[in-house]
Amino acid sequence: MSDTQTHYRTCNLCEAMCGIEITHADGKIQSIRGDKDDPFSQGHICPKAVALKDIHEDPDRLRRPMMRVGDSWKEISWTEALDRAAEGLKKIQAEHGRNAVASYLGNPNVHNTGAMLLGRLLHNSLKTRNRFSATSVDQLPHHIVAHHLFGHQLKIPVPDIDRTDFMLILGANPIASNGSIMTVPNVKKRLQAIQGRGGKVVVIDPRRTETAAIASSHHFIRPGTDVLLLLAMINVLFADKLVREDSRVLALCDGLEALPEAVAPWTPERVAPLTGMDAGEIRQLVASFCAAKRAVCYGRMGVSVQEFGLLSQYLVMLINLLTGRLDEEGGMMFTRPAVDVLSHAGPGRLGRNHTRVRQLPDFGGEFPVSALAEEILTPGEGRIRALVTVAGNPVLSTPNGVQLDEAFASLDFMVAIDFYLNETNRHADLILPPVSPLEREHYDVIFHTLAVRNTARYADALFSPPKDALHDWQIYLGLAERMDPPKNLRDRASRALLGRTGPRGLLAMMLRFGAWGRGLRPGGLTLGKLRRNPHGIDLGPLTRSLPGALKHADKRIHLHTEFYLPDLLRVERHFFGDDAIAPEQPLLIGRRHVRSNNSWLHNSHRLVKGKSRCTAMIHPSHAQSLGVSDGDLLLITSRVGSIEVAAEVTADIMPGVISVPHGWGHQRVGIRQQIAAEHPGVSVNDLTDDQRIDMLSGNAALNGVPVTVARANALADAV
Repeated sequence: MSDTQTHYRTCNLCEAMCGIEITHADGKIQSIRGDKDDPFSQGHICPKAVALKDIHEDPDRLRRPMMRVGDSWKEISWTEALDRAAEGLKKIQAEHGRNAVASYLGNPNVHNTGAMLLGRLLHNSLKTRNRFSATSVDQLPHHIVAHHLFGHQLKIPVPDIDRTDFMLILGANPIASNGSIMTVPNVKKRLQAIQGRGGKVVVIDPRRTETAAIASSHHFIRPGTDVLLLLAMINVLFADKLVREDSRVLALCDGLEALPEAVAPWTPERVAPLTGMDAGEIRQLVASFCAAKRAVCYGRMGVSVQEFGLLSQYLVMLINLLTGRLDEEGGMMFTRPAVDVLSHAGPGRLGRNHTRVRQLPDFGGEFPVSALAEEILTPGEGRIRALVTVAGNPVLSTPNGVQLDEAFASLDFMVAIDFYLNETNRHADLILPPVSPLEREHYDVIFHTLAVRNTARYADALFSPPKDALHDWQIYLGLAERMDPPKNLRDRASRALLGRTGPRGLLAMMLRFGAWGRGLRPGGLTLGKLRRNPHGIDLGPLTRSLPGALKHADKRIHLHTEFYLPDLLRVERHFFGDDAIAPEQPLLIGRRHVRSNNSWLHNSHRLVKGKSRCTAMIHPSHAQSLGVSDGDLLLITSRVGSIEVAAEVTADIMPGVISVPHGWGHQRVGIRQQIAAEHPGVSVNDLTDDQRIDMLSGNAALNGVPVTVARANALADAV
């Protein structure tokens, strides 16, 4: 019997970067606890952390390459699997052109050091312009705003939550999400600390979320009308002369002169009937925000995934700018991460290419995933005929999942890099499973860039992978060798070096030459130093960094009013035109729970136990009008589909709004996730509409979807 050992690392199941302490013996995990010596999380973890044990030990997790044989699956060797994958993809490209192959990257990639640092091996070898990812059902507006204003898609400022006196939160539930474009462990404690020092937390949301429940105040807002509220707030800033004309950061802005006239029509009185917020409340909100010594306005998922998501996130940033809250303590601040990922990623570009069918713009080389199904199903030259998915389940996570399911079934060839057989890759010809999260090294490349405090933490793999297992980056390298063989000695040497060092070698270099390293000189932060400090290293609070940190060559903030302000015409037509949505129209929104993130976490028995969380929240007055009681089945129908789901009657939802969580819907035939199948729920993305997008960005409009709601028939109730 081996002695019990302790391993320290970061939980990589969400953005919070909580430090964990894992005790293990004889290759078995005994416990997972919060690491009290982690300077960032200080012992806090959420319930998801224990799922690392469940994932590692899950008998449903695939450990060998799988090949489809009719309606069944057969294990094959890695050599055969990689050969077959490359041959199938090359055959499609030879017959139909290189863009007949597409790729889709799921959310877990950003939590994976190898995927973040060496994912380009796969992308470059596929040589296709048809790239999709989860970005366009989530944070795409943040990237575009950062690209336009600050010169790089990853130059995203984050709330300085630990020093603010007034935090205004729109369309976000950080207590459930553990942050989100704001890496912040133990966010509940941090929000309460704002109030403890005499400050305020104000939440604007169609639902009284877990965050709203502890806030100083909460205001309901009708889904999709955030843009109206934000315009009215900026209107008040100019009308009441609350703009900080003396702000050093405002002096860096180009395009300010166009704003006052543009927002003049959007008074609180005009927007109040549509938003559901009283004009007086809006004016008082602005006054309180401006009166606070240190304040920050933060808008997240609920703001991004609506028909004016990009314009809304732009207006959020304008509020911080106009009130002197950008690059100031307690406001929106830029991080100084140890790994400068910005230097290794493109700044982003909007509309370089457009999709074949709907002419939707790409950003950063990726098309909106709302267009993926039609690009597969629509006949003609340039049609997508083969797909590579990496750690993704778009059938459950992107709009109109039923149509996407149909599209995937029609593909000529499909390869999935994933360790679960899920609702998406059940259509694959080959599944290539990488090692488990605990069998690989970990450094949060992206989330240190979005953290509310500068820290750094690295961990070696806890367990050595089995001899016949491959890391994701080794799968990429194996496919690249076959799809795009080295052309010269330099290429061969480069790939040979990557094969030996993997992501660790690149990470070591990036740390040494990063903001806290000293290059080849002694001292500074190195990978070796991080390995000697397994709890992580605190690098201090966020600091002022403008104008030096701006990525535009002229070191100025480009407001790009010529791009954003014309979209106000679309706002006018949408809310005040002949086709405006009626006030009585029920609207659908999503929601998230702290025990859930990606759909594959539903295969952890610890995270799905207890009362079902896949319910439809409905206000008591709405339920009464339908003759619905708590637990009755609701029939919810949108343009694209219908679902039946149990009603959760609660005053925590705004009247006329229906909320169904995302990530569920595990009833499809052919998946290999036993626990998830026992807790199937329904997929909210069988209702979301692939045709409802933010036309400015192409981002999906998942919130504010018009639906009809009725009590399901008696037979359905009996079931």
